[in-house]
Amino acid sequence: MRKVLLNVAVTLDGFIAGPDGEYDWCFTDGDYGMTEFMGSVDSILMGRKSYDLVVHYGDPYPDKEVIVFSRTLKSVQFDNVQLVNDDIPTFVTGLTKKEGKSIWLFGGAEIVDPLFGKNLIDEMHLAIHPIILGDGIRLFKNGIKRSLELINSITYPSGLVQSIYKKI
Repeated sequence: MRKVLLNVAVTLDGFIAGPDGEYDWCFTDGDYGMTEFMGSVDSILMGRKSYDLVVHYGDPYPDKEVIVFSRTLKSVQFDNVQLVNDDIPTFVTGLTKKEGKSIWLFGGAEIVDPLFGKNLIDEMHLAIHPIILGDGIRLFKNGIKRSLELINSITYPSGLVQSIYKKI
């Protein structure tokens, strides 16, 4: 069975984006393990807001299967992108049963919440940036409590810490 891996940049105060969706606070001065991570996945899950951000740069991840969950989009412009408006946990459960590499849960919060709530996220790779935004879009909504096991932590000279947790 394929694993679902949440890999996301997050601030010290738990935000994945600023109040208007901005992510200009994310460090871009190094690879931070992304090349290795990208080699371990062949499918990417994201919501419409995340898709809107990455599509400005062209075909998002042309060598990967990209699945965009949206209730408002009517079409997508790239062959490797699939538009889905099904129940997120049901769709992802089916996807994990297909052959392939791990699945990257790219974001955002509207997708993370239902998958985390149904215990469908196998690992969380949190790139914790030494930034405090004070306001913005939270990674997790209130109300879901779960213990996780730390399986690795990598500290970079920039102060970024990559912490990898697995579900218990």
